[in-house]
Amino acid sequence: MRMAELSRESGVPVATIKFYLREGLLPPGERTSPNQARYSQAHVRRLRLIRAMLDVGGLSLAQVTRVLAAVDSDELGQHDIFGVAQETVTQPGLDPDDDSESANAARERVRKLIADHGWLVPLDSPVVGALAKVVATIAELEPVLLEQIDDRADLIGRIADLDVSLLDGKSLEQQVEIVVAGTVLGDALMSAMRRVAQIDRSARRFGYSGDKASKHR
Repeated sequence: MRMAELSRESGVPVATIKFYLREGLLPPGERTSPNQARYSQAHVRRLRLIRAMLDVGGLSLAQVTRVLAAVDSDELGQHDIFGVAQETVTQPGLDPDDDSESANAARERVRKLIADHGWLVPLDSPVVGALAKVVATIAELEPVLLEQIDDRADLIGRIADLDVSLLDGKSLEQQVEIVVAGTVLGDALMSAMRRVAQIDRSARRFGYSGDKASKHR
């Protein structure tokens, strides 16, 4: 397909496609003349992945560039690519130099959580540091939430099983796309679904009231 067709099918403006090509986010098409190139469905998928990471995942262009560099690397395995995608979208964790009592308590709580659930996760991973930072904040502001941390870990483990099972029977290219898109968009999906479910559970426990509630029955 030509550039104009690629734009129509992907929903991405031609000017934006040209920008992605210049920045190396989108691989060049098959050159058919000095000023013309042919593009494929692989380019459509890549454009949709880029837009998903930018628009839904909320990543910066620099973060998208880093993730796609991992996707295109011939040296990284699936697990390594998964790690790059996760680390890119993970918020900064506890300051490594923070030796306060609360910070150390949070780190120990997270280490125990990982050990108790048998998770194969390096303790120096940025995602572990990010979890420790969240735990430290919860311990300070609303420690009651930590009473359920193991139950929540069990649920998250089941969700992670579903995430990884999506890779079964897929080609390597599809697996890479699922890993990247799933990591970026999975958080957005889970967050939105959780809020919908919270409304439902609140309504069931505390009851509807008024005409607005009747619309949900």
